[in-house]
Amino acid sequence: MKKRIWKWTAAALLILCLCLAVYAGNRETVLTIGVYSGSYWNTPNGNCYEILDEAISVFEASHPGVKVEYVSGIPAGDYSEWLAGRIMMGTEPDLYFVLPEDFDLLVSSGALAQLDERIAADPEFDTVVYYEPCLRSGQYDGKQYTLPHESVPTIMFVNKTLLEENGVPMPDNDWTWEDFYNICAQITHVDSRQYGVYGYSWLDAMYSNGASLFSEDGRSCYLAEDKVMEAIAFSKRLTDLNEGYTVSTRDFDEGRVAFCPLLYSEYRAYQPYPWRVKKYSAFAWDCVTMPAGSSGGNVSEIHTMMLGISSRTHHADLAWEFCKLLSIDEALQRKLYTHSHGISPLSAVAEDPELLRQIHHDIPEGSGFSPEMIHQIMSNAVVVPQFNAYSQAMNMAENAIKNAAGNRLGQSGMLIAESEINYFLNKS
Repeated sequence: MKKRIWKWTAAALLILCLCLAVYAGNRETVLTIGVYSGSYWNTPNGNCYEILDEAISVFEASHPGVKVEYVSGIPAGDYSEWLAGRIMMGTEPDLYFVLPEDFDLLVSSGALAQLDERIAADPEFDTVVYYEPCLRSGQYDGKQYTLPHESVPTIMFVNKTLLEENGVPMPDNDWTWEDFYNICAQITHVDSRQYGVYGYSWLDAMYSNGASLFSEDGRSCYLAEDKVMEAIAFSKRLTDLNEGYTVSTRDFDEGRVAFCPLLYSEYRAYQPYPWRVKKYSAFAWDCVTMPAGSSGGNVSEIHTMMLGISSRTHHADLAWEFCKLLSIDEALQRKLYTHSHGISPLSAVAEDPELLRQIHHDIPEGSGFSPEMIHQIMSNAVVVPQFNAYSQAMNMAENAIKNAAGNRLGQSGMLIAESEINYFLNKS
């Protein structure tokens, strides 16, 4: 009797094991993705999930038994809060888009996995395909935490109509601060409400003068250094042309301002028909590089949307494969480049002449960025250092400059402010 019971028990256990094996074999592995809806760049965007959905189809076809899922309908403005909440609950996606302003916090809190070992061990992955500033946007303390997905540099908007009315030719892409100042001085007529520039800051000038406000590790501030002081003084010269008047967005929108720094995404969205008619139809306009300072070049800050892997994911290998697909697959990047308003971080895609012709097909007068101009902007773009106390330190620098404005921006005042910021950075 006992022998029979043991036989039945053994048979039952065997059947159970077989059932569990079949169940495990049929069960899908679910890889979750964190993504926002709409455009992070605040420009019109049609089907914001089109590229992601195509990437998922490609990935699932090459990875049987894997299902890729994401939560749709999270507005870009709510995405940071949504992601932070999921991380706090321990339910964050395996892989997620990283907004530029969230990068330092995600790294310092340990939410993102380091990628250096994976990059070094992957024979199919080579960082040489990226523009160096795009890749550097995902580095913290010398380590790589994200891969670039899409980048947007700052460029200079030019009101061509206003320049033509004042007999001023369109500036070249190798123009300088002095060229910029001279045009602004010629254009500015306060009595007739006509102005040279709106929105150009001392930071814009600093980047184009070969200077940095902070060290990469966030421990040193260079507010009183000569190149930074030159940038501050130059921006004040431009402001002084307005004789105390504060130029506004309305002045710019009404076509009474010659220049304004804008994101490249604004150019991409509002140059082609029909969006051009809906926003900037009262005057002809185009864009050029930022003017170069005496110690710098025609460079500007770059903003990069990134992809990161959760440090707690149970599917790290799959997350890495999908991260690579979104970042370096040329077919997907080409479609992203044509459908979105940024620039691909892949030089082979961003500088493709045929692709640029497609993108600029509806831009009037045949204008548009050439491969050479794209290369110049993207290869030399400035990546602002990422560290925890950046926002507070920047506020301290801004306040110091405002307080010193009435004292002719004396370097002694800047030295004191620099010392205070350094104390804060090394105490925090």
